[in-house]
Amino acid sequence: MDNRPSINYKALKINLNKFIYGTFAEIGAGQEVARHFFRVGSASGTIAKTMSAYDKNFSDTIYGQEKNGQYVSEFRLHKMLLHEIELLEKRIPRTENPEKIFFTLANTVATIDFAKRFRGHGWMGIRYQLEPNQAYSEIILHVRFKQLEARLQQEVIGILGVNLVYGAFYYHNNPKAILKFLYDHIDHTSIEIDTINFSGPIFEKVDNRLMSLELIRNNMTEAVMFDPNGSNVMPSRILYNKNILALRGSFRPVTKVNIDMLEKSYDVFLCEKNITDDNTQVIFEITLSNLLNNGKDDGTIDETDFMDRAKLLCSLGHTVMISHFQEYYRLVSYFSEYTKKQMGLCMGVDNFLKIFVEDYYQDVEGGILEAFGKMFRNNLKVYLYPLRDEQTGTIIQSNNLKLKPRMKDFYKFFKYNNKIVDILDYEEEYLDIHSREVLQQIKKGGHGWEEKLPKGIADLIIRQKMFGLNTQT
Repeated sequence: MDNRPSINYKALKINLNKFIYGTFAEIGAGQEVARHFFRVGSASGTIAKTMSAYDKNFSDTIYGQEKNGQYVSEFRLHKMLLHEIELLEKRIPRTENPEKIFFTLANTVATIDFAKRFRGHGWMGIRYQLEPNQAYSEIILHVRFKQLEARLQQEVIGILGVNLVYGAFYYHNNPKAILKFLYDHIDHTSIEIDTINFSGPIFEKVDNRLMSLELIRNNMTEAVMFDPNGSNVMPSRILYNKNILALRGSFRPVTKVNIDMLEKSYDVFLCEKNITDDNTQVIFEITLSNLLNNGKDDGTIDETDFMDRAKLLCSLGHTVMISHFQEYYRLVSYFSEYTKKQMGLCMGVDNFLKIFVEDYYQDVEGGILEAFGKMFRNNLKVYLYPLRDEQTGTIIQSNNLKLKPRMKDFYKFFKYNNKIVDILDYEEEYLDIHSREVLQQIKKGGHGWEEKLPKGIADLIIRQKMFGLNTQT
């Protein structure tokens, strides 16, 4: 039995709240959110104005021109929210409405095109307050459509908007619930929410990196990204038409070997044709499975542990990606949605050997052949960081690694087609650094782990008592 309140119930409850008053500004998909509030009645007590500016000239006159010509963008949405709230404040005198709390719901949406080549996407947000004269807070999100009919996409936008308004006012003290309930009465296969940000006094204690994690945990998207400031960013903004170099790891904690692996791979990557600093994006990627490997067996994620990793990577100035892509070929396929340019994966020998284990591809219809075809069909290269054999001390690289006999010819094909590049200029003393050992030293209160980490990282771990730091010894 479905105990979730209906969309009509949510809209009517907002309408019957005598304090909530605001505007709806919707561009690109009609008055899909506002119509729900009109349909259930009593909208006059809630809605001051609704508007759509379909024509770009009208829209530009109201909100200003966009230099880059992008009208479905986060920047455009912010303009809409600010403009409409300013009008509301100007035209609805506070002296006559001392108890009103104002809001603006805005969206700018492009639905599927006639040829069905572009499925469409949109930005939606609410700017609102919970008390009269309170500074405004915002919830901003980006949605990608999966349906193949514009009508269905419009209907989803309408439902999503009602869920957002209702959640903003009635679940403001539980942002995770706001996020989860966005999908009330929406099929998970119909939309993907890949970015969400909470801001303002209502959400001053919210860390948007945790909200990114919630998107993944709730299967709302397959990958999320956040920048060095901790703000969630739309993946396409970061990845579109860029050369991409990615390093996967648990980063628990990030060590000198991680940074050396990335820096030395990047130096080689820049030697490739048409690659420069300006057109290249570096990504630190953590899979959800890596977040689950935290010593627990119940499938839960330790949020404190996650935030420790995120804070350290952000402190080093890096963009971080969290994904559902346990297999590397799925990660490459995801990047391929946004760019056709050069891609690179920084990998240690131990992780590289794992991608040649056939059991890894049991869920792939064509097995390892199909997976490798997807992984290497584009401009992808693996930048291989060496491994020191713990028993013999031998440095293992691409020319002396050991594979099962049936995999050797398969491997040679990629090796001799220059898809695998050895990192030769590495710091040999770093090969003995292992994050799992460093983590144990931190937890046990051991000594000497500090010099195995990049500059400033140990100080941050100590200052914020990360990773269960033992300070008793």
